Amino acid sequence: SEKHKAVYIPYIWNGTYPKKRQWCLDKLDLKHNWVFFVDADEVITEELVQNIRDLFQTNLDQMAGFFINGQYVWNGQLLKHGLQNRKIALFHRHRMMFPEVDDLDCPGMGEIEGHYQPVLKTEGQIGAVSSSLLHYANHSQEEWLERHKRYAVWEICMNKKSAWPEDPISWRNTLKKLLRQNPFRPELAFLHSYLLKLGFFDGCAGYDFAKSRWRYYHMIRKASGHELTSIE
Repeated sequence: SEKHKAVYIPYIWNGTYPKKRQWCLDKLDLKHNWVFFVDADEVITEELVQNIRDLFQTNLDQMAGFFINGQYVWNGQLLKHGLQNRKIALFHRHRMMFPEVDDLDCPGMGEIEGHYQPVLKTEGQIGAVSSSLLHYANHSQEEWLERHKRYAVWEICMNKKSAWPEDPISWRNTLKKLLRQNPFRPELAFLHSYLLKLGFFDGCAGYDFAKSRWRYYHMIRKASGHELTSIE
């Protein structure tokens, strides 16, 4: 961290909002208004760095944020096809924020914001960056299962409460609502990644990744309708 002049800020969650990401936006003395959130299992490519440099040579007065695609590295193989993790990771901190949702009594996420997009604070447009960052998913089957059990329990709670915030892109918001209500979501998730997104071109890794999407939503389908704090 000293080599790269990184600053470490300790954070202790008090059990309420704001959670970790919004706390950083609210409390830290940030040098710039545009922020880029990168998770520990993500790597920024040189191409993405150049794309962002080029982006900031343009007029961003009307822009609030940008979608970034996360290209998965699955079982050590870079997936060129299949589902990508698309999220608004680059945004203006005065034009967008992480919403407060009714999940404080939902197990699974705790101090970190869940799997939803930041929302607009003011008027602004949402764009997209053409290149991707790398999303490494090189954990063991046991680690994957334990992590996604937590995610699934949280998502079941969010579904029961109808606590999901509005996605800033209207068609995405409508599609998400329809999928959450669809009993065949596990199968649709598999077909989307493996066939529609051409995951079969990635061979065994592409199939295994698409199957992991089925497995996750199958856990949710199987456990929904029960009062659960964990998934067996």
